[in-house]
Amino acid sequence: MEKVRIQKIIADSGYCSRRRAEEYIQQGLVKVNGRPCKLGDKADPKNDLITVNSEKIGTQGTLRYIKLYKPRGNMTTMSDSHGKKLITELLDGIEERVYPVGRLDKDSEGLILLTNDGEFANSIMHPSKHIKKKYRVTVRGEVSDDKLTTLASGVKIDTGVTLPCTVAVLAEEENRTVLEFVISEGKNRQIRKMCEAVKLEVVRLKRSAVGNIKLGMLKPGEWEDISPAELKVLKGMISPAPAKKDKK
Repeated sequence: MEKVRIQKIIADSGYCSRRRAEEYIQQGLVKVNGRPCKLGDKADPKNDLITVNSEKIGTQGTLRYIKLYKPRGNMTTMSDSHGKKLITELLDGIEERVYPVGRLDKDSEGLILLTNDGEFANSIMHPSKHIKKKYRVTVRGEVSDDKLTTLASGVKIDTGVTLPCTVAVLAEEENRTVLEFVISEGKNRQIRKMCEAVKLEVVRLKRSAVGNIKLGMLKPGEWEDISPAELKVLKGMISPAPAKKDKK
């Protein structure tokens, strides 16, 4: 079998992203058949033993694609040394080792996708794909037309100016307003920082959709497999468009 770059093997296994795998290699945490490797090294994913920090990387078996309603208070990291609640604690009955696609901060809730298909996960998260994500955001503060325009046009936060997005008012209540954000990027705590930039306080933040995948009837803490029909549509969103043939 043709050998493959080690960071790709690790990412395809679902263990982590390719970028994170490269970091592990540079840190000396990745070994092939017991020997440390370096960036650029290749291996046979079927026959070579690859470990990350002494943990064996399995070859790709059954692929799982799951959607989960992350409750507020749970972390989307796979491990935590401070005793915080993790989304892995909600995944009873799943034999495959799946990983979250992207993240939601501890105080946010809503849709998280999980999979052991590393290439799929990397494509969903890649900025060039512009997969749209929908959020229901409850805020305190005056929501003026100027603020809505600023949010939609792009706001300067600590990681740069956000891309244009859609922001709409869903409901106006006493002392609070419910907004719907549709964004096509996923910077850390992006919506919270956007709201802070225009002096709005986020009271509640819930992600309701990623691409065509929606929460549906899921309740906090519940999960289900993404249907084949849903998965086909989502994979179509991240696949490159076929090249057009020149007319003769």
